[in-house]
Amino acid sequence: MSDEPYLGVAFCGLTFNNPVFTASGTFSARESGRFYDFAKLGAVTTKGVSARPWLGNNTPRIAETRSGMLNAIGLENPGADRFIAEELPFIREYIGDSGARVIVNVAGHDADEYREAAEKLDGADVDMLELNISCPNIREGGLAFGADPRMAAEVTRVVRRVARKPLIVKLTPNVTDITEIARAVESEGADALSLINTLVGMSIDADRRAPLLANVSGGLSGPAIKPVALHMVYRTVRAVRIPVIGMGGIMSGVDAAEFLMAGASAVAVGTASLIKPSAPLDICAELETFMAERGYANVASLSLGTN
Repeated sequence: MSDEPYLGVAFCGLTFNNPVFTASGTFSARESGRFYDFAKLGAVTTKGVSARPWLGNNTPRIAETRSGMLNAIGLENPGADRFIAEELPFIREYIGDSGARVIVNVAGHDADEYREAAEKLDGADVDMLELNISCPNIREGGLAFGADPRMAAEVTRVVRRVARKPLIVKLTPNVTDITEIARAVESEGADALSLINTLVGMSIDADRRAPLLANVSGGLSGPAIKPVALHMVYRTVRAVRIPVIGMGGIMSGVDAAEFLMAGASAVAVGTASLIKPSAPLDICAELETFMAERGYANVASLSLGTN
């Protein structure tokens, strides 16, 4: 085996210990910290946080599918004030001086709610904001913003005015051309992009002749969406000048390597964590082994077209 590769990455003026992050919606510090040391990751991305508390959707709101899962949680959260007062200090204390970064996912029903939440969170002890304009399982905002270039640009512009921290915009795959949305938010000041969010889907209980989810539809995630995610990351990286965080069905270190080869600057692990809580850290270790065995000196050397 060759010398250990260097896993550090840098973008948006920040350095990260490694390129493996948690994906929003699947990380809870108090629960995850019981199973693995998330301070060893490059960054943790929180669940969506809105200006005021959200109850989320009715149950049932999770359904297993072949090679994946559907969720219609509805971005349930305690609101920005409580998050800042209770959850964020716990995350910061746990991370300590490890160097792991904190990214907060920002949710809203309309541009004013996004602005209000972003303004509160931008003033807190976080490293980056991730603007969630792509959630397919809330009835207002969410996917509507992410599917329309003009609306995506508008909400990005509104948040950019109040956000001094680096701003990531999370993109939906449920569009005809994801690069059009990517360029629209880049033009309004997005510092980075994360993609993809879940694909819209549904499941029917044939015995009951009824949808499995109370919300009828939900977001499909897991291995089933990886080929779609990989292609969209590949295309988007080549359409914009800002860095991309790739996600969608990453279950192993080889999966992570493929997204980095496609041009992503970092990757985020989501659904795998719901199967095995320590998945993000395991995937980081597998990525390091993959690189070492094949002689990759650093993350940048993985990108297609490099030696």
